[in-house]
Amino acid sequence: MNRSPDLLDSQAQFPDEPSLPGPLVRKNESLPKIVAFGDSLTAGLGVSSEESYPAQLEKHLQERGFYYEVVNAGVSGDTSAGGLRRVDWILKSRPTVVILELGVNDGLRGLPLEQTYANLRSIIERLRNAGVMVILAGMRIPPNYGEAYTGEFFEMYERLAKELSLPLVPFLLEGVAAQPGLNQADGVHPTAEGYTIVAQNVFQTLEPLLKTGQNIPAKE
Repeated sequence: MNRSPDLLDSQAQFPDEPSLPGPLVRKNESLPKIVAFGDSLTAGLGVSSEESYPAQLEKHLQERGFYYEVVNAGVSGDTSAGGLRRVDWILKSRPTVVILELGVNDGLRGLPLEQTYANLRSIIERLRNAGVMVILAGMRIPPNYGEAYTGEFFEMYERLAKELSLPLVPFLLEGVAAQPGLNQADGVHPTAEGYTIVAQNVFQTLEPLLKTGQNIPAKE
């Protein structure tokens, strides 16, 4: 399969799959934890840690009376396979909620969707078996591999959410993707302002769950 220059440019922004990172650092052990589990879009590549979407989400939550610590477990370059290897690392921190944003790097590499689907499903099932509520973040990729592949990639998240009865952020970068003023020069990663919108996209799915306590496990 021939790859277009646009795809090669996009892939250059996503480094090779990383090794397992060090322990997650908590700022406040007394608060229940929401873990943002993802790749460079979660890590906040190109912006300060305070400008990443997890940090802005925590501030947004606390301003509205939801007292949770949001921990950034984003690793630049991570794939669904890398995420699957990180599940035990995530669970060691005893999260109450995990926001799962993975798969874009799989798509940019043109990996088989069946493989990505299986990895994401395994991640979700392992987290849920440990009593963690999972919120899935839907993603899109550029149409470099054709409409069929890119369409099925986006639909994969809806399929997982439906099959596993998951809360879904329909598209993490809604209102941000392809907006020059909201993305860095690479055209892939949001600016601080763009991440403000990303945090709001996540909050819209998260807030009703926190209000009702729906499917949120109690921690001892």
